[in-house]
Amino acid sequence: MKVLAEYNDPIKGIPIKFAVIPIGDLKRPPFQRDLSDLLVKRLFISMEKLGFLHPVVVYQKEDEEGFFVIDGQHRVEAAKMFGAKELPALIIPKELALNIMEFNTEKPPNIREKASQAYRLYKEFFQNSPETEELELAFYIEEPSYITVGFVLEELSKKFPAGAFEPLLKKIDEFLSEPLEKAVEERRDRAKKVYEVGEKLNEVYEKLGMTNALMKTELLRKAVQRVYGKRVRKIEDDFYTALDKVGRALEEIAEEGWQEEDLL
Repeated sequence: MKVLAEYNDPIKGIPIKFAVIPIGDLKRPPFQRDLSDLLVKRLFISMEKLGFLHPVVVYQKEDEEGFFVIDGQHRVEAAKMFGAKELPALIIPKELALNIMEFNTEKPPNIREKASQAYRLYKEFFQNSPETEELELAFYIEEPSYITVGFVLEELSKKFPAGAFEPLLKKIDEFLSEPLEKAVEERRDRAKKVYEVGEKLNEVYEKLGMTNALMKTELLRKAVQRVYGKRVRKIEDDFYTALDKVGRALEEIAEEGWQEEDLL
């Protein structure tokens, strides 16, 4: 470790060291949340363009070697992918570690957030490298269904019930073996189809007089079960056929006049 500077923070007067630390000496604290592979990949892309600009925040225990990364572990993992040997770090007193963890706790991103991220990344690749095969984006995007939902949310309707569709779409969507300049139109077609079934779900929900928004998820789940069984793990039908069948099942449920208690 090489200390480059020492100073006190301007608000609380906390003593801080700015140092360069060998990457092998940076460790994860035992109470930190699990890492997100998707975030690491996104940071890798960012560093490829900008480098490593944001120091990690670490603390040290007197009885242990190395430094625990309290803020920046995802950046550390991304830097390792470049073969980085050392990283800039701010060393803080260990008693502040738990306080920082308390304020640094984040909820795992939901499907709407993941889908919007996937859409932005997809559009970036499309604009800069339209010849890239969509299949190559599997390295950066966790699920192909996030791309489709992203197109729905960003181009068709922000109110689309994305959470209700997540289990189904994970079973029927896939990355396309086509360059983005062609694949983008298929993505838009898939998004339109999903949106249509989403509108049908909303219509059935209103027709049955339901008021609990969580029932949309249950309605769709029952429709899928009606077509494919209660414990379906894999759906053999193609994307459009599966959605057509589920859409018809929703219509049947509406005609039968189901109530909220029938879904529980």
